[in-house]
Amino acid sequence: MTYVVLGLGSNTYYGHLSSVELLANACTQLEDILEDMKISSLYKSAPMYYLEQKEFFNMAVSGFYNKDAFSLLEEIHSIEAMWGRDRSKEIRNGPRPLDIDIELFGKEKISSPRLTVPHERLTERAFVLAPLLELLPQNADVTIGSPDFYKKKLEAAVQDGQQIEKIMGSKEFCDLLNCVSDGNIENAYGG
Repeated sequence: MTYVVLGLGSNTYYGHLSSVELLANACTQLEDILEDMKISSLYKSAPMYYLEQKEFFNMAVSGFYNKDAFSLLEEIHSIEAMWGRDRSKEIRNGPRPLDIDIELFGKEKISSPRLTVPHERLTERAFVLAPLLELLPQNADVTIGSPDFYKKKLEAAVQDGQQIEKIMGSKEFCDLLNCVSDGNIENAYGG
């Protein structure tokens, strides 16, 4: 089993589902893939790279995965597609209903045309670093980099002007997840 951290983001509706609902549905499916899954708080952040789009909702999940990184990539691409992502029609770094990135996959370093781990822009993105730090074990032997390393990178990103706002704690989001699982999302998030 390999300890993994996934970054999730959304900034558009898919059908009648809001970004928060899409993230909750994705987390429900990720619970079937990751053992002992933990969920970060939910954050809102301004877009990067392609600025002509709405703010993003971002979070991270961590857990243990029993296959290789490329198998995980296939599984998360299937989840993204289920919730409206069509890579063939999107603008690079543009709006999307759901984005799931493999940020860390144990201590592995992968550099291929299909996958780079750790994620190549992990250390420059406050919207990834803040939720990652909530989940990262204090044991640096589990992942590449220590919590102190990522804290310094987050401080630098914020000093460079990246704004990130926590809008829902992890417990609140887990309560929302329970409503998604029960089919009662309206009760938790006003539809």
